[in-house]
Amino acid sequence: MNNDKYKILKVLIENPDLNQRKISKLTNFSLGKVNNLLGKLNEEKYIFLDYKLALNGKKYINLHHPKQATILAAGYGLRMVPINTEEPKGLLEVHGEPLIERIIKQLHEVSITDIKIVVGFMKEHYEYLIDEYNVDLIANPYYSTRNNIYSLYLAKDRLANGYIIPCDIWFEDNPFSTLEDPSWYLFSDRLTDHSHWQVSKNAKVKYTKEPGNRMIGIAYLNQEDAEVLTDHLDEMIKAKKYDSFWEDALADKKQFLISGRIIPNSEHAEINSYEELMELDSHSDHLKTEAIQIIEETLKVDKTKVHNIHTLKKGMTNRSFSFECKDKRYIMRIPGEGTDKLIDRKEEYDVYQQIKDEPYTENILYLDPTNGYKLSEFLENTRNSDANDWNDVTKCMKLLRRFHHENYQVNHKFDIWKQINFYESLRDAPSVYKDFMITKENVVKLKPFIQDNIKQWSLCHIDANADNFLIDKKGKIYLIDWEYAGMQDPDLDIAMYAIYAGYNREQFDRLIDIYYQNDCDELTRYKIYAYAAVGGLLWSNWCEYKQSLGLDFGAYSIAQYRYAKEYSKLVLNYLEKKNA
Repeated sequence: MNNDKYKILKVLIENPDLNQRKISKLTNFSLGKVNNLLGKLNEEKYIFLDYKLALNGKKYINLHHPKQATILAAGYGLRMVPINTEEPKGLLEVHGEPLIERIIKQLHEVSITDIKIVVGFMKEHYEYLIDEYNVDLIANPYYSTRNNIYSLYLAKDRLANGYIIPCDIWFEDNPFSTLEDPSWYLFSDRLTDHSHWQVSKNAKVKYTKEPGNRMIGIAYLNQEDAEVLTDHLDEMIKAKKYDSFWEDALADKKQFLISGRIIPNSEHAEINSYEELMELDSHSDHLKTEAIQIIEETLKVDKTKVHNIHTLKKGMTNRSFSFECKDKRYIMRIPGEGTDKLIDRKEEYDVYQQIKDEPYTENILYLDPTNGYKLSEFLENTRNSDANDWNDVTKCMKLLRRFHHENYQVNHKFDIWKQINFYESLRDAPSVYKDFMITKENVVKLKPFIQDNIKQWSLCHIDANADNFLIDKKGKIYLIDWEYAGMQDPDLDIAMYAIYAGYNREQFDRLIDIYYQNDCDELTRYKIYAYAAVGGLLWSNWCEYKQSLGLDFGAYSIAQYRYAKEYSKLVLNYLEKKNA
């Protein structure tokens, strides 16, 4: 059946008691074209003269009734911060109804009950849907490292005669139907720079260098197009194109594989951010997160004054976002998964109480010593220091030396040896490194040498890496993020800067010379090397623990283990020759 006759038949099924004028209005066809198409449908025994379904029409509907639906709900929804710290975005409520439940109910309205949901982040929160709506869950174990193309790949065997649906979409009217024939992808009539696909009047999707129609994420696939899409998914996953979105599999060079369908932008809402949820339903209970309540109470504002929320680069320990309120920017830190096992927030609080008046750290407005939520003023017009720019490095070491000379004292220490064993115990499994026990034994042998050569014992930053030094346009430098700080040997901070920067031996020596202003004795230099080995083992164990939670830090984890391995040997060889 051609597309025009399909449109007429679909309108007749969905809207009983129509006349030609109403059909013309609903299809945007002229009255003459409507009359002609109705005549052909009657001749071909799809409809009777009174527009009721005839035998061929009933057969056609049975053959082209959508059979199933796949809902993609595995991702973090990072732009939903701070909401996504408490609930996955598919379960956000709009007018008292979770987004995914509304989608399921709309599918049920058109008699689609074969529904599978691909889950990942906070997957357990979706479990109740199995009993409530008789759906099935497909678990995506790689939701944190692969985009939604992998989620759809996991459901590739059930795409024919079915819908693909994102979980974060809200429709005022039901977008699904009891009758579908040609495949289609849903676009909005709104144009955006984020899309380079434009839908023509005849539903063809064409590539454009100009702003294209906004891509909504819903599609219907018939048998033939589902097979093509499945082949594309297989090819892309085989090529490890995990950073792709599933829609990329619909494109072949600059050709879009299926037709486009347009709806007015006003008829749907895509909930990708806190502000979009606020705009759709300002009374949603999910707007009342702990982070937002802290902001309201601390800044003495209503949540409607919080805007321009942006997720910051995901840290190794925390999730943070910046926002604007009354023409000023702030940062809210939300502790990451498992952080409570790694950091004593009361100790962090005590550190900030010591240094809060220093001009080189951030202005903390709120810090909860029990859970680690932190609200601070945004340091405007600053950038992270560059560990490969020696002018920056010189500024960092000058500030670090100044801090160390102030000799702050707190009531807790950062016991690096205890922390090494603690992180090792947290992973609850043997190390992935085959020679780990040998490396650890070598590192532990350095302990007496280090302890015999400590000259100062004061508050240290511990995580004094280049990213935690900020430099503004006037050259002023700041040191932020003191959550690991405690009493230690200041030389440890030098080693930590080096191993985080990935310095080789030559760069390491240059760093030491900058800090010590070319006046570092040999024993101290080798003690700092020893700290590089100890710090490498510490962060290697830390990485292994975090990886057990599904977080991967790539080459950083291997680099830390290499520092433990190589610098422990370096110092042990030095000590052996010295004591010979």
